[in-house]
Amino acid sequence: MEQNKMLNYIKEVLENMPSGWLGLTTHRLDIYDEKLAKTQFLEQFEDLFNENNSDSSALNDLPTAYDYIRLGHPLSSILEWAIANLNNLNPKNVISFSSKTIPVLAILRKNLLDNKNTQISYAGELPEFFDAELLRRVYGYKFELKKVEKAADISEFNGSTIFISQQDEIGNFELNPKIDFFIPLHAELGSVLLVNGQQNELYISEIQHVRRRETIAMTPADSLAALKLLIGNSSFEPIKSNAGANKKSVSDSIKRITGSNTKPLIASSGLSIQYAIMMGLINEALDKHKGKAIKFIVPPNCYGGTNDQARRVAACIDNVEVVDLPVDGDNEMVQSIDIILDKIASEDAVPYIIAEIPTNPRVEVPDLLQLEAVLSKVRKTETGENAIDPVFILDQTFCPNVHFLGEGEILSTVRAISYVSGSKFPSGGQCTAGYCVGNNKTETLMNKIEVHLRLCDNEATNLQMEILAKQLPSMNQRIKDAYKNTREFVNFIHETLPEAKINFVSEELANQGFTPSVFSLDLPTEGNTDAERESYKRALNLELINLMITEIPNESKFCVSYGQLNGCYWTVPATSTQGTTKEGDKDYIVRASLSPNMDLELHKKVFLDFAENL
Repeated sequence: MEQNKMLNYIKEVLENMPSGWLGLTTHRLDIYDEKLAKTQFLEQFEDLFNENNSDSSALNDLPTAYDYIRLGHPLSSILEWAIANLNNLNPKNVISFSSKTIPVLAILRKNLLDNKNTQISYAGELPEFFDAELLRRVYGYKFELKKVEKAADISEFNGSTIFISQQDEIGNFELNPKIDFFIPLHAELGSVLLVNGQQNELYISEIQHVRRRETIAMTPADSLAALKLLIGNSSFEPIKSNAGANKKSVSDSIKRITGSNTKPLIASSGLSIQYAIMMGLINEALDKHKGKAIKFIVPPNCYGGTNDQARRVAACIDNVEVVDLPVDGDNEMVQSIDIILDKIASEDAVPYIIAEIPTNPRVEVPDLLQLEAVLSKVRKTETGENAIDPVFILDQTFCPNVHFLGEGEILSTVRAISYVSGSKFPSGGQCTAGYCVGNNKTETLMNKIEVHLRLCDNEATNLQMEILAKQLPSMNQRIKDAYKNTREFVNFIHETLPEAKINFVSEELANQGFTPSVFSLDLPTEGNTDAERESYKRALNLELINLMITEIPNESKFCVSYGQLNGCYWTVPATSTQGTTKEGDKDYIVRASLSPNMDLELHKKVFLDFAENL
């Protein structure tokens, strides 16, 4: 009876759910509390369930689930809640993934760090892309593989037992005390991980962190399909799309946009593609430079996901280390790279550089000729031999239209790979899928990266590919129009509040093709001490943002997105995109991102009101 009540309620929720649950990729920070994340959403959702309230307005008022669609969202949270209820589990013990491999990797990662044994038992066949040899050799994971007919055949084991089962059902699963982690795989919908037993609850936050950094949750569209299967009002039918034609269209668009002729790789998110890049390059170093240290050179204040992921990879592999690359303010990227590469050369180590151009949030662009010269420089080891040349991994999410890699371009002469977060300009905020390309010097590297993208089952879904096929052809024009709005707004702020410091590209850089639509703002402050001035500025940041989102609620949002189709998004990097960055490297400034379609005059008017009241 209680199960029927729950399933009927979910049916009503799906009929009345806000459109944003299915179509948005970013959260509203004004209804989001990071510390409470999923629990806050589900607690209030459960209150509505107990009241049998499925009104659209009530659902719309629920707080944001998780911090981003990549980690989780309303539909994946409701799916996990429902499966937990059907299996007498706490909702936190159910974690959905778009990937069929990563839930296994998440458990293996924790057991590696805890020096604990793992047994992977499976019925039927393992996913075709599950490569045990690579997982052991490159990732360093240790496990035993055992094929069984059914869950009851699983033997006792001193360590963790994972049971993987291919099945078309969503909902009721056969758990038993010998199974620590149950992973039912659906052919079309990814996977759901069930954490069984109180002794395994310490894994939950670690597993969620893997989902946050190395993959994505089950997508909204797939979560909706799973929920419909769960309530029994449909048999599964894959979303109709011309997958082959869409993939070709996306690949052709990426080649045209980037000027690179290598095969583009398209992943479920920007961090999914970055993870494949990192693991592919580690694989390359292990094959070609046996025994040598591998150094990932990363700006300490760059996007928190990049920073955190790099350090998480290094924590798992003995000869991988992260080296800080200071790039903003008093530190200049090219000079920092030169100094670090000299040191790494003397150690005869393998150098991989991850950097953003323009930088986030200071929107700085290095001297590209100097950058090319520093990356091309032949360095020597302490024994006088030629050092290993670096690979430059460029996050160009802020300016995906700039040609870095094509023949004759500035980074065509050195080994370079660029990648872009797809939830920004590529999709206009409609999906998370990201992509990467390489120049002609990286074809073997790109092949390795593709192997790990597939191993992690992190390729873009068919629907993500369909969205990119629709949005990518108009991307460059949207970038141009959004830049025009941003330049006009930046000029207006400069005239209206000249004492504020604005971080944005110069006209000269814009003429070179760097036309971002994001800028950061250091507001003027008051106080007798540094602490007082900092406190005053932080309060003023929020005052400005709250005024914008209150006065222009249909366009201005307290959100972290960039490259969206409409409106204007505001954030404080230190509390959003730099969430896991070390405190001393965080930027407590305002970051604004403008779209090609917004009421610019109204934004100017509201900002003028703010400035006049200072």
